Amino acid sequence: MKITGYRTLTTTQAWGRSIGDANGFIDDAVTAVPIVIVETDEGIDGVAIGSHADLDRVFPAILGQDPRSVSALYDRMLAQVFKAGHAGPAYGGIATFDAALWDLKAKAAGEPLWRLLGARDRFVPGYASGLDIALDDDQLHAFYAGFAERGFVSGKLKGGLDLDADLRRLGVITDALSVGSTRPGLMIDANESWQLKQAVRYLAALEEQHDLTWVEEPLRRWDGAGHARLSAAIRAAVATGENLTGLDQFRSLFDAGAPDIVQTGAVWGISHFLRLAHAAAFHDLPISIVGHGSNPAVAAAAAAVPNHLTTEVQHLHHGRGIQVDQVIADGGIVLGDQPGSGISVDEAALVEPAAESGWSDPEGPHVRPVRAGLRMILDGVER
Repeated sequence: MKITGYRTLTTTQAWGRSIGDANGFIDDAVTAVPIVIVETDEGIDGVAIGSHADLDRVFPAILGQDPRSVSALYDRMLAQVFKAGHAGPAYGGIATFDAALWDLKAKAAGEPLWRLLGARDRFVPGYASGLDIALDDDQLHAFYAGFAERGFVSGKLKGGLDLDADLRRLGVITDALSVGSTRPGLMIDANESWQLKQAVRYLAALEEQHDLTWVEEPLRRWDGAGHARLSAAIRAAVATGENLTGLDQFRSLFDAGAPDIVQTGAVWGISHFLRLAHAAAFHDLPISIVGHGSNPAVAAAAAAVPNHLTTEVQHLHHGRGIQVDQVIADGGIVLGDQPGSGISVDEAALVEPAAESGWSDPEGPHVRPVRAGLRMILDGVER
């Protein structure tokens, strides 16, 4: 079997709500969903959701190769962009090819990816995450109550800008999730919007009323020393890493003893996740996936490692024209038996995104505000 080519498709994800965080939000969000299909000379295609970044630059590393050599091909792709660097967006393209190759390998073996990777259990624990900073209290309660009906007992609030609001909203999530637990798990995500002492003071106040499971991305992603100092000052675990791309970028965090929970963004593929999970396990740390919907294939890898803690589930449906052989139930993700990663595409049903839609919205959460980390907020109002 040889790789002969690839093609790209795009569809849209209609969220049915506003989504965002401390950096901004997209009202009534509709975002682009990039799809990559890798073709072979035996008529088997590999399908992945993730990124279209740098595909043309990376593809010569795998053209004509046997896709079943996926681990070696991952390293060939990294080597292909050695001089220019493979961090940032380039890693997204590499990882999406990688996920498509794992899909091909599992299809060729006639097995679901989770089974091929050595998992015993098809269930992957999850937590609910509304990307909810722009939701009012009623909408917030409704979102988490819907996940509680599917067995979820933990949820993550997007916050960090208004202490009184966050105290109240954590109570709203607790009430919504109390159907299944008398002590629901609570997380808060500040999305790199704090300085160290600001984080200590804010979290100390939250912990007076709420037992937080973790605080996520409280400081800038590269601040290993700061994360370690923060972890020593609060009860909650410190979770970070979702915006780091290469495994090499985690070295300074591990060296500093920074993360209590190692996070990885789902768009960065299967091989990267497996290697990061093993590196985290070497440090006796759990790993958690951020944004399952951005690459649902990674759930299969989560089922196959010994230190997966829980995966962020943000919605119950995928982009238009995309079907995934998984079910959100029983407080997590139930993997199916379809060979490969379980992702299939109905090309006739795809919907091209409008030019102005997507994460690049200047008011959205992927654009860092000028005053992020420099705000003096006393009573919910920046002074």
